[in-house]
Amino acid sequence: MQSIPASETIALSVVIPIYNEEQIIDELYQRLAKSVSEVTSSFELIFVNDGSSDNSLLELIRLSEQHKQVYYINFSRNFGHQIAVTAGLDACRGEAVVIIDGDLQDPPELIPTLYKKHKEGFEVVYAKRNKRQGETFFKKTTAKLFYRLLKRMTSTEIPVDTGDFRLIDQKVVRYLRKMPEQNKFLRGQIAWLGFKQTHVLYDRDSRKAGETGYTFSKMFQFAMDGITGFSDKPLAFVSRIGFFISFISFLIILYAVYAHFVMDETITGWTSLIVSIMFIGGIQLISVGVIGEYISRINKNVRDRPLYIVAETNIKNPEDADGS
Repeated sequence: MQSIPASETIALSVVIPIYNEEQIIDELYQRLAKSVSEVTSSFELIFVNDGSSDNSLLELIRLSEQHKQVYYINFSRNFGHQIAVTAGLDACRGEAVVIIDGDLQDPPELIPTLYKKHKEGFEVVYAKRNKRQGETFFKKTTAKLFYRLLKRMTSTEIPVDTGDFRLIDQKVVRYLRKMPEQNKFLRGQIAWLGFKQTHVLYDRDSRKAGETGYTFSKMFQFAMDGITGFSDKPLAFVSRIGFFISFISFLIILYAVYAHFVMDETITGWTSLIVSIMFIGGIQLISVGVIGEYISRINKNVRDRPLYIVAETNIKNPEDADGS
């Protein structure tokens, strides 16, 4: 196995989460290596295989045997995109670190531009999407609404129309390693840390091959992680709507008592009763669900399990690639 000497200084690390990308790993490496070589000869490429069911791991092993700058981390199962990126950040040593997805929707050719901005003094340089090719209207619309909703709900200034494609300074990486929460939302965590930030505009390409691993359920859970991790407003909303409904109910009770004893009328109506019960029941279920999301986050963090399990890696030092 290759070892990573602790004393060796690396100018640039690139972290690439991989999930069923065997068809494009060769092209991905070629474009990454060419792009990174334009800015420095001192670099490392860290591929994190997130439980791929195809031959992605074999392709990564082959690349690591052919190129000394290539390292791989293979998970014991699929732990998710954000955890895969976290594993790469745990292992990287670069003075600057680029995070980029392995599906080639984010162009590796943008890395020199990100690095140039970093050399101007920015600790975080994120790539902001100008156009999104090959994505459905539904996905574009929901993503746009989510980021704008999140911006209104949290005091943390999370950039809109951005993903995880960005360059961050090693000092940012060190602080990210001190943030142990299980439900990772890295773009929010990086924004929360602050530091000097800027952006670079780019056009996002469509996938080169295969299908996205982000199903609707995964996207929904990712959105929930972002909201519950950086905003308490859903809890405040639950409290306020509870007070509001209680107030309305109290007024209805007063009216019913007044109508019965003063106006000599009794409020009747099976339909109105059922509608009221269903409405209040729905509000209660939504409220319990919102509270449950926060309790679930607490539960996961209290259990204190490793974020990920490494099945195999060519990084020799185990402390450079563990999930604890």
